[in-house]
Amino acid sequence: MSGVAVVGRPSDVGGPAGGGGRPDLRHSDEPWARAADGAEALRTHLAPVPAELATAHGGLSAGAGALSALAELATVRTSWERRFAAAQGECAGLAGKLRAVVRERSSTNEAVRRSFAESADGAGAR
Repeated sequence: MSGVAVVGRPSDVGGPAGGGGRPDLRHSDEPWARAADGAEALRTHLAPVPAELATAHGGLSAGAGALSALAELATVRTSWERRFAAAQGECAGLAGKLRAVVRERSSTNEAVRRSFAESADGAGAR
């Protein structure tokens, strides 16, 4: 679902709410906020994975002696732990950026609304 929609067509008589036969551009913060929520959920979901890996690997060295496969397994585990940490960091950064878009859009929307209100007030005073 897109956060932007054009409502009305230029051929509409009288046009939509904007008047003058021009379509209104309407958009929503919902897709941006939903994407940020998804990134945060993924980050949260990844959080317990390193501890789960540690638990799963906890009993491997007992009785295994000095098997070279254990050293390789430890290397792979460390690699995966770095990847999970990197993914969590990326998700956190992405969520923050998406929320910043929502804040910026809201601020811009308010500024545009005020400018139209001021224009309408000024036009009525003439």
